[in-house]
Amino acid sequence: MPATIIGYARVSSVAQSLEIQTAALTDAGCTRIFTEKKSGTSTAGRSALEETLTYARDGDTLIVTRIDRLARSVADLQTIISRLKQKGIALRCTEQPIDTSTAAGKAFLDMLGVFAEFETNLRKERQMEGISAAKAKGIYKGRKSSVDREEIMRRLTTGEGKSSIAAALGITRMTVHRIAKEALAAAEK
Repeated sequence: MPATIIGYARVSSVAQSLEIQTAALTDAGCTRIFTEKKSGTSTAGRSALEETLTYARDGDTLIVTRIDRLARSVADLQTIISRLKQKGIALRCTEQPIDTSTAAGKAFLDMLGVFAEFETNLRKERQMEGISAAKAKGIYKGRKSSVDREEIMRRLTTGEGKSSIAAALGITRMTVHRIAKEALAAAEK
């Protein structure tokens, strides 16, 4: 069976377009392109990536536009690269000088992985700083509670059991217990 040139394209959200990546992969000679709209911060839940890695065979080449399309952490990138290497699959990028069939390409790949993870960590730090500043100003209060505390208390006062309330509201019994305990503590003050 002849070697196949396989493409993998990924964007982080459903609002983003895969068109530019798929066009670049087609121009690079990919005869099969896998696509998905998922965050690259983890490989968990990325079914098209898993399908790509399963589909590829010894002698095939996997092409992505940039290395951050595969992974945004060094650990995930190394895991993916290890799987490709074990299966005898080369990796190339259309926008970066990466070709794992060469020593220079392998070294450059490792450096890019470190920078992709660094960028992700910086973004998380900036986000946390912004949240802290917003909380200090009283602007940010976190996400709205998905638990209807008033409904829980109404049901408790009618004598309904905690297990029954939990089942009816689709929450855990412990959540009902915690809210009841908080209400009792507030009433005692």
